[in-house]
Formats: sequence, C-alpha cells, structure tokens
Amino acid sequence: MRKPIITLDGPAAAGKSTAARLVAKRLGFRFLDTGAMYRAVTWKARRLGLTDPVRIAEMIRDTRLTIEPDRVTCDGADVTLAIRDPQVTAAVRPVAESPECRAELVRLQREIGASGGLVTEGRDQGSVVFPDAEYKFYLDATVDVRAKRRHLEQGGDVASIRGSIERRDAEDRTRTVSPLVRPEGAVYVDTSGLTLDEVVARILAAVGSP
Repeated sequence: MRKPIITLDGPAAAGKSTAARLVAKRLGFRFLDTGAMYRAVTWKARRLGLTDPVRIAEMIRDTRLTIEPDRVTCDGADVTLAIRDPQVTAAVRPVAESPECRAELVRLQREIGASGGLVTEGRDQGSVVFPDAEYKFYLDATVDVRAKRRHLEQGGDVASIRGSIERRDAEDRTRTVSPLVRPEGAVYVDTSGLTLDEVVARILAAVGSP
C-alpha cells in the first residue's frame, strides 16, 4: 500500500522545516526541503551567469538534484553550505516567482512524491504541489515570536528582523504564482507557545502515529 504524503505549509520561521524533519524521521518517511531545491538551482544559475527565467527553467531540466536531510547535491557537487550563502539567498526570489522555473521544480517535487512516504514543507505544498495529500498542516506563529526565533538562529536586531519578516509575508501572500495560503483541509497549528516536541506530537497524533 502506498504510504501517505504529509505537507507542512506556512510563513517564514513558523517551524516548518525542523518539524518536518523530525516527523519524517519518526515515521521513517523521506523529507523534502523545497527551499533547498530553489536555492540549489539558484546557486547553479549564478555559477552559469544566467538571469533569464526561461533559460534558468531550461537549465533546471538538465540539472540533477538530490535533497537529503543533511546533504544537498547539484550535478554531483555537494552544495549544502554553498546554497546558504547570503548572495544565493538574495537571488532566490526571482527564481521562486518565475512561472517557468516554478513549473519545473513543481514537476520534480511531484516526481519525488509519486511513491508516497514523504513529508514535505514549503509555501505551496498542500495548495499547489500536492493538493491531494493525505495529511496537510499549516504552521503559523505571531510575527514577534518568529522574529525572536530568527534572532536566536542568526543574530541581528529583532526589530529589523521583524520588519523583514512582515515584508516577506506580504510578498509571499500576494505573489502571482503559488501565493502563500492555508491549503484547503489543512490542520492549523499555531506554534507560538509550543515547543518543537509539542508541534511534532500534534502532527503525529493527527496522522495516527504515536
């Protein structure tokens, strides 16, 4: 029997990635970090000097990606650390907002999920990529809580981080292609006052696993 697909969507710093990794580990499922996919192709596009979305989409078709919990490769090269470079981060948005590039990456994500047994997180997983997923969750938290989390992870001024998150939220919710929405049928989880273990427990309880 095909194992289910579990999607976790939500805004930045809501706890999606860490929770998804732990849920996948507990269930013995694969974990898909879609953000790493976008970063990896952005990294390659920068290396090749590509800026045109159509050409980047063509490049994606000839790109070999492996997305593992602790390792990302692009055409055989380990880019786990390279894709976290601030210059890559700054260049991701045009790729993510390109209909041509997103279509190619959605295709790849669906191929990865075709056999089931997948926990995937992002901003359009339950709404666009896997609308028929067996279990969908929408993780959220107040802006203040999310800003404090980013501060603890990366340092910096909390007020500035808060402003950046608010701008990112607005951009994600109003973009033309795959805007951030709460997927139909998704269980809403406010992580503001929850520990990571409590978030994971709620998700596992909803999917019927101890």
